[in-house]
Amino acid sequence: MQLQQLFSPSVQHTLDVIGIFVFAISGALLAVRKNFDVFGIAVLAEVTALGGGLFRDLVIGAVPPAAFTDMGYFLTPLLAALLVIFWHPHVERIQNGVNVFDAAGLGLFCVTGTTKAYSYGLNLTASAALGLATAVGGGVLRDVLANEVPSLLRWDRDLYAVPAIVGAALVVLCIRYDALTPLTSGVAAVTAFVLRLLAMRYHWRAPRAWNRRSTVSEEPTP
Repeated sequence: MQLQQLFSPSVQHTLDVIGIFVFAISGALLAVRKNFDVFGIAVLAEVTALGGGLFRDLVIGAVPPAAFTDMGYFLTPLLAALLVIFWHPHVERIQNGVNVFDAAGLGLFCVTGTTKAYSYGLNLTASAALGLATAVGGGVLRDVLANEVPSLLRWDRDLYAVPAIVGAALVVLCIRYDALTPLTSGVAAVTAFVLRLLAMRYHWRAPRAWNRRSTVSEEPTP
């Protein structure tokens, strides 16, 4: 069973577009902070919003990827980039709200990515890995293009990948025990969403190596 059965196709499409939009906002805002031109802002918005889904679709052979067959998916990041280009000071002021929607997109995409990968014949472990890649892949590409260490690899950032891993793991457990239903899929997405919110609220971070000798200090969060 796939998560798309939770909602009608039109509602599912709307949720996907919302997730794409908020991911694109985060990419465009980073481009503004890096002083990119309008083309760079648009590229970072597109990559952040669609990178994870593109990677997943190419791996599982779902070609052409949805980003190129549904113009709504492709044009939504451009709309987000346009919004940031002209109103980025106002968008920055509602960053906390954007972060909440970003967490919701993380929860949704880690579940949809896992179920789609499994529906294309991948095993449970590979499906969970692609669910994670769907949720965080765009952010990794965004940071690499902006010449930054990806946020999910940094110890001085609130947990991001871990909530997505938990959400994807819950999905494959449900598949393994034949318990994947609209309700359990929704629970997995909400769990990832809530974990991400709690990580942001309480600044939860992953542990580092035991008895490390590194002298690298924490960098300030922008």
